[in-house]
Amino acid sequence: MKFARFLLKNAALANAPKQIERFSRFSPSPLSMKQFIDFGSANGCEKISFAFLRQELPVRLANIMRELYILPDQLLGTPSVQLVQSWYIQSLMELIEFVEKDPEEQRVLSDFTEALVTIRNRHNNVVPTMAQGVIEYKEAFGVDPVTNQNVQYFLDRFYMSRISIRMLINQHTLLFDGGTNPAHPKHIGSIDPNCDVVEVVHDAFDTAKMLCEQYYLASPELRIKQANGNDPSQPIHIVYVPSHLYHMLFELFKNAMRATVESHETSPRLPPIKVNVVLGNEDVTIKISDNGGGVPLRKIERLFSYMYSTAPRPLMDNSRNAPLAGFGYGLPISRLYARYFQGDLMLHSMEGFGTDAVIYLKALSSESVERLPVFNKSAWKHYKFSTEADDWCIPSSEPKNLAR
Repeated sequence: MKFARFLLKNAALANAPKQIERFSRFSPSPLSMKQFIDFGSANGCEKISFAFLRQELPVRLANIMRELYILPDQLLGTPSVQLVQSWYIQSLMELIEFVEKDPEEQRVLSDFTEALVTIRNRHNNVVPTMAQGVIEYKEAFGVDPVTNQNVQYFLDRFYMSRISIRMLINQHTLLFDGGTNPAHPKHIGSIDPNCDVVEVVHDAFDTAKMLCEQYYLASPELRIKQANGNDPSQPIHIVYVPSHLYHMLFELFKNAMRATVESHETSPRLPPIKVNVVLGNEDVTIKISDNGGGVPLRKIERLFSYMYSTAPRPLMDNSRNAPLAGFGYGLPISRLYARYFQGDLMLHSMEGFGTDAVIYLKALSSESVERLPVFNKSAWKHYKFSTEADDWCIPSSEPKNLAR
């Protein structure tokens, strides 16, 4: 294996290829939101959590590492991807040290929690570092990551795996490193068992509005309606991770605000952004509608491709102000958050008018089950076999100006 040659340079990690092979033979065990809640609210046992995570985290790491190592050599060899690779190897080996340890020893449990915090901190910059590796790959070898289906397929699975790993780590550390979440004492770990969807909508909108006003000195207003199919008089509450929902909403509001302001530069007033929140029997649906000019149909799916953006790529500096748009990771990562617990994120646009962005979430916690990548023969084929010729005529990607 090519990753074995890399690892053997460091004698201390010579056992890593064997461990990756060992743990990748197992499939990850997805958990439902209800299972997370039931365990945490029943004064969850730290020993049980330890016993589960010391097996499950290496399995999740090893499964995605197998896919990392079958990427094209040129991408795998970039400095940034090599750095990400080293983080994953180090974290895997640190977790494996606990596989044979006795949970009856309190010191073992505290050391494990400390190791989880260290691993989480080590992986804080995985998303931008992997993104930088893709940029290095493109600049060195001229490969367009937007049209490379292997790269897009891998990044979806890699970042979804990362979301799931951080979810497990956060639940354990918040529950057992002090016992409660001091910032949100009613939360169970990172989960709010009574998440007020409209409240999160307002929070995300207000932050995006502030950012929009910094850049454009103007911002559209919010109009929101909610419909609770079970009881119209009641607010809409679900079991969910508020930070995940906030991430999705913030990204969609940024996009809607930028499109609205830029397409109405000469207008005396900006049209509002309209939000509808509806609770049904199965789904919670959040629709964000703007009058920002929309995008053509051929670009809709591209908007969910990593490294693709309709905004100019911003220059990185040392200022603390976050760019409003331009890196091409916001939408695909947001869709992963929606899909992580069996929801989805879709865009419907009318070019020349505006766009509807729709978030679907599961209304029932028992139906909100983790969606996890598994390394198997089906996954392997995505990397090893080139796409066959389409059996439909494929038009050019860009429209031509034809003489009429």
